[in-house]
Amino acid sequence: MARAYRRTGAGNGDDVLDLYEYAYLAGGERRVVESAIISLVEHGTLSLRAARLRTIGAELPQHPVERAVIAACPRSKRVREVFEALGHCDEVDELARRLVLLGLVGNWRRRTTRAGRRRLAAAVAEGSLPPYVLEGPARLDPGPVQYGLFEAAPDGLGRTLRRMGKALDNESDHHAHAHAEGGFSCGGGGGGD
Repeated sequence: MARAYRRTGAGNGDDVLDLYEYAYLAGGERRVVESAIISLVEHGTLSLRAARLRTIGAELPQHPVERAVIAACPRSKRVREVFEALGHCDEVDELARRLVLLGLVGNWRRRTTRAGRRRLAAAVAEGSLPPYVLEGPARLDPGPVQYGLFEAAPDGLGRTLRRMGKALDNESDHHAHAHAEGGFSCGGGGGGD
């Protein structure tokens, strides 16, 4: 089953933008990758469980960004690793270059220009964009997709932080019991004649 991409023609100008170009205007490179992952999961091409992506569909997507996401996770890969791999991939950079040429994104810092914000506002008013394109995974229903996209923290970090917290608690308990008689010391005598 082939999917056709609907291009929306919101805003002024003859150039129509696709879903991922609007995602770039709304949230930059990360929003493009988030939107591609969400779209592929919704269409059954990817599976997202326990912050890991796995290709389950045999169909190759038509959009270059979606093909890059599929290529980034041939078997099973952590979502964080997919974001790292696609942060500055050629497909997303090409999308950004097109937006720069259209004057919708600034060339140097790649921030949305006033014209880009107007174009995005026109698409929002038209109602042609899915909510996750504008606001990311926060607009998804709670579940494995939202959890997987928000779970981009390094593995094992929670355990390390707990150990650090216990070490600090033990250290503070040690000092608290050392002066159990209630004496406080803020230094020593200044000496003098």
